[in-house]
Amino acid sequence: MAMHNDIFALIIIIILSLISRSSSIDEEQLDHNYWQEETGYDFQAYPSNIRSHFDYNSTLLERGAYDDGLSRFSRLQSSIKTISVDSFGARGDGSDDSEIYGTVEASDDRSDYSKDGSHWILFDSVESLIVEGGGIINGNGNIWWKNSCKINKALAVTFYKCQDLIVQNIKVQDAQQIHISFEGCANVQASYLVVTAPENSPNTDGIHVTNTQNIQISSCTIGTGDDCISIVSGSQKVQATDIICGPGHGISIGSLGARNSEEYVVNVTVNNAKLSGTTNGVRIKTWQGGSGSASNIKFQNIQMQDVKNPIIVDQNYCDQATPCNEQNSAVQVRNVVYQNIKGTSASDFAINFNCSKSFPCQGIVLRDVDLVEDGGQPAKAFCNNVNLSNIGYVSPHCS
Repeated sequence: MAMHNDIFALIIIIILSLISRSSSIDEEQLDHNYWQEETGYDFQAYPSNIRSHFDYNSTLLERGAYDDGLSRFSRLQSSIKTISVDSFGARGDGSDDSEIYGTVEASDDRSDYSKDGSHWILFDSVESLIVEGGGIINGNGNIWWKNSCKINKALAVTFYKCQDLIVQNIKVQDAQQIHISFEGCANVQASYLVVTAPENSPNTDGIHVTNTQNIQISSCTIGTGDDCISIVSGSQKVQATDIICGPGHGISIGSLGARNSEEYVVNVTVNNAKLSGTTNGVRIKTWQGGSGSASNIKFQNIQMQDVKNPIIVDQNYCDQATPCNEQNSAVQVRNVVYQNIKGTSASDFAINFNCSKSFPCQGIVLRDVDLVEDGGQPAKAFCNNVNLSNIGYVSPHCS
């Protein structure tokens, strides 16, 4: 077993010891004509490290070809050894490929995270990487969930400043906190991922996207104790297609604007999703006091089943022990289309637009929306400080 552990740790380090390359995200210019064509309305657009400790239950096969020279994993703690992949037959042809089979399981000893309590498995500044294989990554999160959900926990799998990335056909379960996080990445395809954790596991987002551009998330099944997909500041050109979500908190943009910050999310499309038994359906959440915008967003072809808040925009989001003070500034929510959204609500209010008095929601379109309560009774809509248009059959209506 000791030899197996050493071999496995060595292979993991080889995977992660790749040439670093910084990447930047350029601000995306908004395509205003797109929204006029889609809705028939003319909107004014606004600008918008790892400490590894595994129980080795099977094998992880790695084949890769990386650039020549000593590859270094820049964010590792000094206690982790950096190894040249040249010694293991790597070739500089730019076609990196990591295959995961069997089960990779995190340590059940929290002291093993003393060097880096923020990450478990981290890919830093890797280009043209494929991670696949049908294996299971088990974060052993139950040892963390017993403690306060607000303590700093390790993210199970983090891709940081990676470009031209493919992640597919992997199961991630019971993460310490967030299961899969894409941070500062560009040109990402994430598909056929299965992410699971108990419904009561705290802060266990399924797929988290931050400061990332041009990412496609498709054919994924996610059920956790938090957001199935969370999209936060700096993210643009995000597409989520063919998503099964539940249990969890739904598919969320935000939160944005915490601690009076300026944050932007732009050009997001969620298409063909089914949400079952979630606390929210498609949600935008922002804090009072922030600035920036969430804009050019489309939720379409979505089926809701027993969802408490199928459609919700909350510009007065407050996730803290004490009440949040009312503030004049807010993150602007504008140019959001809800199209062909149908199903059942587990609460009286299937639509909830709780928008800012100072910065009302602008350019909101409901098109072919049909939501009822679970028993088939008509649902209600709450609409506060929202500039709203209805196209086609829409129920419930804002009064």
